Parts: sequence; C-alpha cells; structure tokens
Amino acid sequence: MAKVRALVLERQHELALRDIDLSLETGPGQVKIKIHTVGVCGSDVHYYTHGRIGPFVVSEPMVLGHEAAGTVVEVGEGVAHLKAGDRVCMEPGIPDPNSKASRLGMYNVDPAVTFWATPPVHGVLTSEVVHPANYTYKLPDNVSFAEGAMVEPFAVGMQAAAKAKIAPGDTAVVLGAGPIGTMVAIAALAGGCARAIVADLAQPKLDIAAQYQGVIPVNIRENNLTEEVNRLTAGWGADVIFECSGSPKAWETIMDLARPGGVIVAVGLPVNPVGFDVSTASTKEIRIETVFRYAHQYERSIALLGSGRVDLKPLISGVFQFEDSIKAFDRAVEARPTDVKLQIVME
Repeated sequence: MAKVRALVLERQHELALRDIDLSLETGPGQVKIKIHTVGVCGSDVHYYTHGRIGPFVVSEPMVLGHEAAGTVVEVGEGVAHLKAGDRVCMEPGIPDPNSKASRLGMYNVDPAVTFWATPPVHGVLTSEVVHPANYTYKLPDNVSFAEGAMVEPFAVGMQAAAKAKIAPGDTAVVLGAGPIGTMVAIAALAGGCARAIVADLAQPKLDIAAQYQGVIPVNIRENNLTEEVNRLTAGWGADVIFECSGSPKAWETIMDLARPGGVIVAVGLPVNPVGFDVSTASTKEIRIETVFRYAHQYERSIALLGSGRVDLKPLISGVFQFEDSIKAFDRAVEARPTDVKLQIVME
C-alpha cells in the first residue's frame, strides 16, 4: 500500500482532496499508469449526491473517477504489448476471465466484474493506478489524453450501435442529448446511419449535438416528436430508436417512433420499472435490445478516433485542474444545459 493524494467521496454530499492508502504494486500481467485526464461521469456525480446507485452503496470512503487516460510508467512480468512511455486509456471494468459470461464474450455482464469507482472499488482520481494490461489500450499519436478519457463513454455509444445492427442508410432517433445520447448519435452515424434525429428538452444540448453532420435536432418542448419522425420518414417510422434519457415518460410513446420491424435499444436506465406496450411491439414486430456498459468496444472506438472519422473534442465543456476537482463536481451537480463533458487534468 502507498499513501497518495486523491479525490475521495467520504460519504454522501462530502468530497475531500486528501491522502489515502491505495495498492500500487505492479504484478504479473499488470501495468502502472500515471493518470493525466479523468472525465466526470454521471455515475460519479450520482454517488456524490445520492450515496448509492441501486444496490451499490457508498459505505466507506471511495476514490471517484473511471473515465481516464495516462502514460504507462511500469510494466509487470509477461506484458509484451505495452511499454513505459506508452500513452493509453483504460477499460474500467475487470471481469473474472474464467466466468461463463467472459467465456461467452459477454464479460460486461459477468456478476463478478469489478468496476472503478463502484463500491467498494476505488476509482482513478489520483496520480497513479495499477491495471491489467489486457484492459489497457495504446492511443494513436494523433489522439490526445482528453480524447482518450472520452473513450469510456463513447464505448457505451458503440455498444448501443452494435446492438442495433445498423444497416447503411438507416434513420435513427436518439431520445436524450446528454453525454451518452450525443455519443450514441455519433456512434450510430459512424456505424452507417444516414441521419440521427436527436430529441431533448434542452436547446443548448441540442445545439451541441447539431454540430455533427447528420444530426437533426428536435426540441420536444416545441415540437411533437412522433409527428416530426413521421414527417421525416414519410410516415414509415425510424429504423432504430435509442432511448438514452432514462425517463419513464419516453416509453409511453416510443413504439410510435419505430417502423415495422425496427429496433429499440434501451440505453438509459429508469430508476423504477416502466410500462411497456407489448401489443404494439408485437404487431409491428419491433426488436428490443438492451445495453449494459460495453464489451469489445475500446479498440473500435480508438480506431475511429485515430482515423479522424469521429471527433469528440466539441463535447468537452470544461477542464479543471486536480486541485479544483471538488469545484468540477459541484459544477457537474448544477447540470448546466451547456455542459456535456467536464474533465479533470491531473498534472
């Protein structure tokens, strides 16, 4: 164990920048990484404001942060694909490699998975971390640390696009223009959609999403989304619907948006169970898919960033120094409509 400075969630509503004991011994198959940039995720903020997410309860001090990029400073025995000096980003969820889920390739749903900044596992808002090399990915020279720290949320969008089984030229509807919704739209367009109709109540968020070619913003305070989708598709409906808002209300009319034989991908997580129109889903033969984090999406996400096909930099709304981490979280709690992704730079 080593005593290091970190951003610690002491308990609900209480953050502290202080020293804490963390394990930093680099074992076989592991790498030690000097952290450069960490994104502030909605789940981090939720632990700060609510002290829990579902069954995961903050019952003792926990280091926050799981969207990160940095530089390898030490490699453990048996690591061949990485070396000291490599710029990397890291997949925060570590499954049991021998579990049935992992052997099926669905390691994200392994019940034994440990995930940074999910109680009782510490996150990465500290100077250095040790991580399995197999879940650590080298960044291309033209991809910055800031972009590398965006790979984690973008991987959720990539997982959603993959589950949708997009065909070239599809029309998508994305409900919710928050960080995940916008990245889902970007991933859907990169995956072959000709256009993505992005719906939200907040015009500033829609304006940010609309910077991307192929995005059609719809402010649902001012427009009826079903009517807009019907107008844009000549009454046929959209091929793919991505529900990213987590709002129970979205499910009341979501079946009206999909074409016969279309697909709905549930990305946002409502707090409570929602009503589900089985009759319409059946008569239109709508396929339903779900997303929990991601699996096998990091390399694909990094490849898209490196190719220049995807640019996530416009989504970075503010950058804070490590010593101002608490200010960064307090701003995230404000949920400003002009903010998409806040980041913390460690050095």
